[in-house]
Amino acid sequence: MVDKDVVRRSYDNLAETYAAERSEGGHGMDILDQFLRPLSESARVLDAGCGQGAPVLRQLSASTTAAGMDFSRTQLELATENAPRASLIQGDMTNLPVRDSLFDAITAYHSLIHVPLEEHQAVIDEFARILRPDGRLLLSEGPDEWSGSNPNWLGSGTEMQWHIAGAEATREHLRNAGFTVVDEWGTADTLTEDGGRWVFFSTRPDK
Repeated sequence: MVDKDVVRRSYDNLAETYAAERSEGGHGMDILDQFLRPLSESARVLDAGCGQGAPVLRQLSASTTAAGMDFSRTQLELATENAPRASLIQGDMTNLPVRDSLFDAITAYHSLIHVPLEEHQAVIDEFARILRPDGRLLLSEGPDEWSGSNPNWLGSGTEMQWHIAGAEATREHLRNAGFTVVDEWGTADTLTEDGGRWVFFSTRPDK
């Protein structure tokens, strides 16, 4: 079971440690490139659960009109340094403080996995609400359902919690929200020592 307050405090507390781990890009950047390539420079793109902004939000803000949303204030403070051109919003993905049909594209890199499983559908429903009818969504999930915590994540002495829905459940959540999966990719996890993997879903709203 994920306690979102624990996750938020953890990302506040280990902000510098996490930033050092994630600053050089890593897995999924080629997928992001492929996802962004068809978008115009005027496209509005939201990185939901943007964290400290590097590498995803930094790459977004270099090629599009980018916005980042996170519920960790400390992470957002770092994001102002890593992606100074991006607009930043503090909020909860289950109730996004954004008007309907605002964005041309949304990315959610390793952010849904920190939300309690019973709220995953609500998050994806929110993505559907704020995405334009011809928009696109890119999100990552683990291949199988798993929940747990690490009391010393990244050697920081700080606990982190996850609830991964798995690929099959995520496909169902996407269908329920009116999305069609266009592409899927599998990739290795650079932040785990056990060779963990992720699945990336590129989706569009149903016509």
